[in-house]
Amino acid sequence: MFKNIGPGVLVAAAFIGPGTVTVCTLAGVGFGYALLWTLLLSTLATMVLQEMSARLGLVTRNGLADVIREQLNTPLLRNLVLFIVLGAIVIGNTAYEAGNIGGATLGLEAIFGNNYSSFYPWVIGISAFFLLLAGNYKLLEKVFVTLVLLMSVSFIITAVITKPDLGDVFRGLLVPGLPEGSLLMVIALVGTTVVPYNLFLHASLVNEKWNGKEDLGKARNDTLWAVGLGGLVSMTIVIAASAIPTTEVNDALDLAKGLQPLFGEGARYFMGLGLFAAGITSSITAPLAAAYVANSCFGWQADMKDWKFRLVWISVLTIGVLSLSFGFRPIEIIKFAQVANGLLLPVIAIFLLWVVNKASVLGRYKNGVVQNIIAVVIIGLAILLGAKSIITVFNA
Repeated sequence: MFKNIGPGVLVAAAFIGPGTVTVCTLAGVGFGYALLWTLLLSTLATMVLQEMSARLGLVTRNGLADVIREQLNTPLLRNLVLFIVLGAIVIGNTAYEAGNIGGATLGLEAIFGNNYSSFYPWVIGISAFFLLLAGNYKLLEKVFVTLVLLMSVSFIITAVITKPDLGDVFRGLLVPGLPEGSLLMVIALVGTTVVPYNLFLHASLVNEKWNGKEDLGKARNDTLWAVGLGGLVSMTIVIAASAIPTTEVNDALDLAKGLQPLFGEGARYFMGLGLFAAGITSSITAPLAAAYVANSCFGWQADMKDWKFRLVWISVLTIGVLSLSFGFRPIEIIKFAQVANGLLLPVIAIFLLWVVNKASVLGRYKNGVVQNIIAVVIIGLAILLGAKSIITVFNA
């Protein structure tokens, strides 16, 4: 089983970051189990998009941005799309990196206390630096398998000790409903699961793991189980948060503190471990995705040990650590990144659907009718998410 584990585990780790933990916590505290169906649907949507991205990467042996450069023949349109991609992924991941490192820091505070909290961001940053500096995909894969298993076990145990009513849980999963005031939370839950940069990361990483078309079955299975596990982790966070009898919860550390009086010290430590794993995995995948995107957009053809590739992820990681350590929040950059991401998801979803239906690109591996129907529904959702993200920024 472990031999066949591939980049799906990095994709799962990437979307279960501190932002996801916080959104799922707020959803559980505010609406109980009622919005679990949203996570089920968004997990299925993520499986479809990531499978298309992995298939495209394996068949073409190129990253997603490489395929964009090749298939968009109009220079103006091609440059516009690549500009949006660079803005959303490279600049965006740089702006969000402090939040990823901050999430891992909160996890360490929950476990070890805050006596040495000023050192935690540097510990996390240095750990991520040396893992990425090794430039070894197999090493990253093993580390991520360990962290994802740690994260999964931590959050699942946290949910189990809250003794949820299984009937209510399955009702929330299988019976869609919109409690009053929940629409924005539904959009947030979908937005934190369907992550644009994962499409680029996945298309590039499948070529680090597998040799080509003959491994499509392995890539598909890897995607399905890894994304499914990621969705399960999100659901367990919602379930755990539903047990807290107060609405005074703003982030995952508050969730850990809220569970402590109800279920003892163990809940805080399990929650802290899970949050640490979620933060450090996102702290690694965000710079890695930025490097792959820059590599493709500029046509460097560099590997993980090339200095240009390394310079991108080092910049993202360094700015993240320094921003968190000195309390600097680049508000305008974050707003730009949110707008770029809002534009990117529907643009890339439409492009991905277009290109995976081209026989000239994928041959007999192009999309089937059922896949296209599901993808069209997902694109509609992506347009809604993108519009909401942009409107939120301009209303802020």
